[in-house]
Amino acid sequence: MHNHQLTHPAAATQAETAPGPILVVGATGKTGRRVAARLQALGLPVRAGSRGADRPFDWEDPATWATALAGTSAAYIAFAPDLAVPGAPAAIDAFARTALDAGCRRLVLLSGRGEPEAQAAERVLQESGADWTVVRCSWFCQNFDESVFREPLLGGVLALPVAPDVREPFVDADDIADVAVAALSQDGHAGRVYELTGPRLLTFAEAVGEVARACGRDLEFVPITLDAFAAGLAADGTPAEVIALLGYLFTEVLDGRNASLADGVQRALGRPPRDFADYAQAAAAAGPWDV
Repeated sequence: MHNHQLTHPAAATQAETAPGPILVVGATGKTGRRVAARLQALGLPVRAGSRGADRPFDWEDPATWATALAGTSAAYIAFAPDLAVPGAPAAIDAFARTALDAGCRRLVLLSGRGEPEAQAAERVLQESGADWTVVRCSWFCQNFDESVFREPLLGGVLALPVAPDVREPFVDADDIADVAVAALSQDGHAGRVYELTGPRLLTFAEAVGEVARACGRDLEFVPITLDAFAAGLAADGTPAEVIALLGYLFTEVLDGRNASLADGVQRALGRPPRDFADYAQAAAAAGPWDV
């Protein structure tokens, strides 16, 4: 057992982190850019892990990994496109071995709730010998303003292949980033799986209702078949592999299996998670749903 696993979390300080930059893989993504910004605000050195970085990092080119990891003290791992895709556990295994070879022991993995493939990737990391932390998340609130749901909401209707009664504990990406930063910069989080959800369960219709209230527009949620959803994406020019991934997520993960709350935010940070209504109000101020 490594010394810092014995440290009481209350005694942890940022200063205890070993020197060397923290690699943020997916530094331009929804969680990665938030993690990088928070680490920088703490005065910690950050190395962006992305294809356009000074030391390029590309999941599809393992030859880039060692250079990106050289000299780092910790890494935040956001796998693209998703841990649900075939080959993800093997990639996480190879990344962890490359990290340990580079002397980077502290690895924090962004994972998905209710995804067997994601949990397989978690196990690979847990068995790697690294000082690991898993941040296992439900669907992001930010999918509504920064991602796939924004465009339909601009048109007034979000049509998805989700049953009307399925509830999801949408989690705020800011909470995810706060937990990841704690695990990257403080002691006491190694060997923990933090399962992150928001504080309540919402149907997609209820979530769209919160967005409508926040931005002052009439918005509607409409359940549709998976075939109709896929056909619409294809008509918009969405790549086939993205359509397949979204189809998997909607049929496998959004079947009600995640309709329960978890206490990961509270356990990691000592505070409750942010509510979807608070997210929607704050997001609306930036005008993402204005027409």
